[in-house]
Amino acid sequence: MRQAEISRNTLETQITVRLNLDGSGQCRCATGVPFLDHMLDQVARHGMIDLEVEAHGDLHIDAHHTVEDIGITLGQALARALGDKAGLRRYGHAYVPLDEALSRVVIDLSGRPGLAFNVDFSRAMIGAFDVDLCREFFQGLVNHALMTLHVDNLRGDNAHHQAETVFKAFGRALRQAVEADSRAAGSIPSTKGSL
Repeated sequence: MRQAEISRNTLETQITVRLNLDGSGQCRCATGVPFLDHMLDQVARHGMIDLEVEAHGDLHIDAHHTVEDIGITLGQALARALGDKAGLRRYGHAYVPLDEALSRVVIDLSGRPGLAFNVDFSRAMIGAFDVDLCREFFQGLVNHALMTLHVDNLRGDNAHHQAETVFKAFGRALRQAVEADSRAAGSIPSTKGSL
């Protein structure tokens, strides 16, 4: 079982992430940011990973530190759970629609952090959630998971739908990238011999 538990404690946030890449899509998240809880549930269910996130942050200021640090901690947990990445597909992609919105996410478990985030949200806030924090979450995640991630919202008029298609597509693409490749026979999917 590819599992990890990571705790991150700073003066701004205290976060614990538990992750099982071979799970059944169960999610237990208590971040103090309800919209993020909803998005993390999408990642777990569509990625077929079991995910627990407990977070306490300086929400009296705003949600920035909490959301970013959850991305960082989840990235660290992914990196640990993936190990040396032997026998993985490495690449994953998904297109996900929700009503008028459509997003595409492409992942390379490359060992190199890189984010291309192209989402032109239709409004700045989804309830009390600042949409800028979506990018901050994924930036923290890719920096610490050491993955390349391309996120493109191809269309959408409703900001909630735009965000939800992004997180669902991320879950589906991650599910594909971490799957075992039966033809790889435990080899590292890189001509360099390491990722």
